[in-house]
Amino acid sequence: MVVRSLKQLLRAKTRIMDFTKPETVLDLQNIRDELIKMEDSIIFKFIERSHFPTCPSVYRKNDPKLPIPNFDGSFLDWALLQMEIAHSQLRRFESPDETPFFPDKIRKPILPSINYPQVLASYAPLVNYNGKIKQVYEHEIVPLISKCDADQPENYGSVATRDIDALQSLSRRIHFGKFVAEAKFRNDEELYTSLIRKKDVNGIVKHITNAAVEEKILERLTKKAEVYGVDPTSSSGERRITPEYLVKIYKEYVIPLTKEVEVDYLMRRLDEQ
Repeated sequence: MVVRSLKQLLRAKTRIMDFTKPETVLDLQNIRDELIKMEDSIIFKFIERSHFPTCPSVYRKNDPKLPIPNFDGSFLDWALLQMEIAHSQLRRFESPDETPFFPDKIRKPILPSINYPQVLASYAPLVNYNGKIKQVYEHEIVPLISKCDADQPENYGSVATRDIDALQSLSRRIHFGKFVAEAKFRNDEELYTSLIRKKDVNGIVKHITNAAVEEKILERLTKKAEVYGVDPTSSSGERRITPEYLVKIYKEYVIPLTKEVEVDYLMRRLDEQ
């Protein structure tokens, strides 16, 4: 029994994703496990955001309620930029699973660089959907997860920090599609090479889509929202996030955007050969 337990432990350790070990990163089971972990992170970030109203002034470009000298953008843009500048100096964006919202503004790390092995194609950083993610978040997701539709100046800072957390988690999840695409390409190089050469986008979408896996994701999200979305100490049973809205966000935005990332990445893949 002890020997079997040790073997199981060793097998489990080999399945842990480690960006210094390409074979663990391109293991589809490892990728799925990582995506499941991200669900929890995203749900809790949404719950944190749900304590506040929509606060539309945070998202309006050059809103008079939030004047920022020498900056052309929204309050959230400015806050996110400052955060990314700081995080870039801590080498956050050297990690292949992180994609900046302001790639032309980040700085060189103060910490020594980590020489990650190249897992993705060299053009991978150019597959950046953060602009679209941010637009969807502000216009579609925020109204679904906010406590109410109102503008509360005393909460602008809190709202922006919660938004940054949610956006970074969404970005990481959606851009993980690049790892999914690379893993699937390597698992069936002949098939994807043919589809890419024919520029058969519909064919690629068909082969990267796993309806059964997507259905499991939505079922899992429903269960998690039912458990995480209610404060067990509250007698009223008030929900902070509903299963309906969480499933809608994944089904209509997160999963489709992830597929867009996968297709975009794959359509350029033969340039590397």
